[in-house]
Amino acid sequence: MTATAARQVFRLPDLGEGLAEAEIVDWKVAVGDTVEIDQIVVEVETAKAAVEVPVPYAGTVLALHAPAGAVLSVGEPLIEVGPPDPNAADPNAVDPNGDGTDAEDPAAARYREEEQAGSGNVLIGYGTGHAPGTRRRRRGPRPADDRTADSRPLKKSAPASAPQAPRVISPLVRRLAREHGIDLADITPTGPHAVILRRDVEQAIATLTPATSPPVVKEREKGLVAERIPLRGLRRAVAEKLSRSRAEIPDATTWVDVDATDLLAAKDALRRSRPELGIGLLALLARICVDGLRRFPELNSTVDTDRSEIVRYGHINLGFAAQTGRGLVVPVVRDAHLMTTARLAAELTRLTGLARAGKLPPEALTGGTFTLNNYGVFGVDGSTPIINHPEAALLGIGRIIDRPWVSGGAVTARKITQLSFTFDHRVCDGAAAGGFLRHVADCVENPAILLADA
Repeated sequence: MTATAARQVFRLPDLGEGLAEAEIVDWKVAVGDTVEIDQIVVEVETAKAAVEVPVPYAGTVLALHAPAGAVLSVGEPLIEVGPPDPNAADPNAVDPNGDGTDAEDPAAARYREEEQAGSGNVLIGYGTGHAPGTRRRRRGPRPADDRTADSRPLKKSAPASAPQAPRVISPLVRRLAREHGIDLADITPTGPHAVILRRDVEQAIATLTPATSPPVVKEREKGLVAERIPLRGLRRAVAEKLSRSRAEIPDATTWVDVDATDLLAAKDALRRSRPELGIGLLALLARICVDGLRRFPELNSTVDTDRSEIVRYGHINLGFAAQTGRGLVVPVVRDAHLMTTARLAAELTRLTGLARAGKLPPEALTGGTFTLNNYGVFGVDGSTPIINHPEAALLGIGRIIDRPWVSGGAVTARKITQLSFTFDHRVCDGAAAGGFLRHVADCVENPAILLADA
């Protein structure tokens, strides 16, 4: 960050985990908007997760230094906040809309000077100052909708002037309204000097009903629409990792059908007897994988290509694939080999909740040594999973359905699933891979096997 007496440039902060860059996903503000200390102004996406970034300054947005889709390195200018003087804006700043229209109207912007005192939202690598009791008073008049620190309105010293006609400054706001069929004349502005802000348009969009949706939306629903979707953020990171896995790892896949009837019965029995533990099918499969990796440690490893060495880990960090609204992520249960089944269940539940809420910290997505993928939830039987580089193996679980199965010499309906196991052929031969998969299958068919080493 850099600052002058009148304007402040906030730079992309260090987001931790050695992440050197982030992609702009969505700006929450536009040029001309008024921001407060710790207000979320932008959502960025790193190779690990999406992060909402707060600004440590208060005032008027003078410039957004990168458009959505741009990739910035840590330390590069992100947003500039300052007074409503149009000459203070950076003439070299990037127009986030790319059309060069609707420059900021200085009469519609206002400046509210505040001491940077005690920001509560501090990301790794930056933070606002903390100087209790040094907050400066504002000088000069301010709009009637402003409030003091204790939310008491200022007394008016003169009768209010006539209401100003609503105006739009930001081309982003105008474009957002146009895309959703919103008539700007129908919007009540909440910005200073009767300026319509982005939040005003978003509020109007939220009130739309299917009957009032713009015709363009209905037209898109009638058929296919050709479009180009940028490969960026988390999706780009996943694509790069999977491509690297396919390019570098000589993988092989083996699979087996197993009878999971007794495993499901064990899960149901645990749910009935100890419902507070929340032990589900994924936790039992995780417990089985940990036991298998203890018996076949060559699969809990990686290949150091620079030194031509196979590195066997002294711990098991179990990753599990989770589908979220932002795409596929693999949270990691650290030191899974030290956990009971109940602790595994609790950690799986915690990480799954964070993943679905988009709040996984970057460190929860790194350091895995083996991955479990339950793709059966998508209603498919089998797959040839791609190894989560730089790990050496991945176990996939298909759907569990009733199928005819020979049990006790008779054909009967049983709960059958398919296990698919992909492994790096550099770390072991087929015998070790087959031994691991067979052990997992035996534990699924007869969970009591796990009691031998409990």
